[in-house]
Amino acid sequence: MADRTETPDEQMPVASRRQFLRGGSALVGGAAVSAVASGAALAESSQGSNLPPNVPEWMKAPGDPVGSQLYGTPSPFEKKVARNIPKSGDPIFWTSSRTPLQDLDGIITPNGLFYERHHSGVPAIDPAEHRLMIHGLVDNPLILTMDDIRRFPSESHIYFLECSGNPGFKKPYGKTASDLVGLVSCAEFTGVKLSLVLEEAGLRREATWIVAEGADAAALTRSIPIDKCLDDALLVYSQNGERLRPQQGYPLRLFLPGFEGNMSVKWLRRLHVVTEPVYSREETSKYTDLMSDGKAREFTFYMDAKSIITHPSGGQRLQSPGFHEISGIAWSGRGKIKRVEVSVDSGKSWQEAHLQEPVLTRALTRFRLPWRWDGSPAVIQSRAIDETGYTQPALADLISVRGDNSFYHNNAIQPWRIAADGEVTNANA
Repeated sequence: MADRTETPDEQMPVASRRQFLRGGSALVGGAAVSAVASGAALAESSQGSNLPPNVPEWMKAPGDPVGSQLYGTPSPFEKKVARNIPKSGDPIFWTSSRTPLQDLDGIITPNGLFYERHHSGVPAIDPAEHRLMIHGLVDNPLILTMDDIRRFPSESHIYFLECSGNPGFKKPYGKTASDLVGLVSCAEFTGVKLSLVLEEAGLRREATWIVAEGADAAALTRSIPIDKCLDDALLVYSQNGERLRPQQGYPLRLFLPGFEGNMSVKWLRRLHVVTEPVYSREETSKYTDLMSDGKAREFTFYMDAKSIITHPSGGQRLQSPGFHEISGIAWSGRGKIKRVEVSVDSGKSWQEAHLQEPVLTRALTRFRLPWRWDGSPAVIQSRAIDETGYTQPALADLISVRGDNSFYHNNAIQPWRIAADGEVTNANA
């Protein structure tokens, strides 16, 4: 049998691991007995008529036939799992929505729950009339239809996408994981390598930047270093196996793995090959990092290593002491997640969590840690370490370097406070 690497929980002494699981089994068994007893009591009432030993109503008649929904939708019992839209009056009301991270499993974000951010509404674009123009420092300027683009060899990759203001420094005071860092999602993206299309256009040697422009009313414009364009940049037309949703840039978007989200320009209509950045609104007055000395960092493209515990997390409640699995997600724009550490004692000590496969470059990585809660107040938190060796910082450490004038690129550790009654709240609030 081939050798394999043991996970941290597998490396526990056999006796202690069995003891831990045995304790957990006792808890689950007790809960099951309790559930059966309460179920029997409920079965005697009309409200419990679907519980054992009764035959539930949904077994007494055929269900909906195939084709009753032309496009499949979630169960109505899951209708609470929805994107988180800011309240009316919020400055970004109607311009963004957040992924309900605390309600999801695995690493893939369903298309209908993928976070959304736009600067002037979502345009309704007819793909038959959409064109991608490539001009400037190229030998063969191109105007490509969507059919032209799909004729190029395609590839698919799983990547995360994150807004650089996720969250801002000044108000990291949301209640849930979605409130705090819901401007991150992960999907399989399908498209064409930008380098192939630039090769077709005959990229000139003096080219050092490409200016990308969207077809929305804001004509969102960003300058992209040529090295990134020739590396892993994609012209994307599909997400999770289907064509892009309008909110995600249908029919075509640029995708720059690991870079801040607004650089992956949606509704892409133009690529202008130049020798220097254009210094657009989105890279001068916006998307720069104001430092404590009044200077601003520009072109801070990469999203650094980050993680958050999604269960238990803000807005949830632990029903009883005993075994609970701590689970969350981690990611880095600079490569793979190498390790995630979890603290259950306000950062005094840290334990290495198990990374769930697959562990991919510039994708969300799910981590898990078995934990037995003794019923006393606790503060839990996670920190990610990526393959470059970078470790996710505490908020105080980040502010000591950046100051509190900045807004973008807050990748600080997020602690959750668990009260004696099991209620989970934001420990930074």
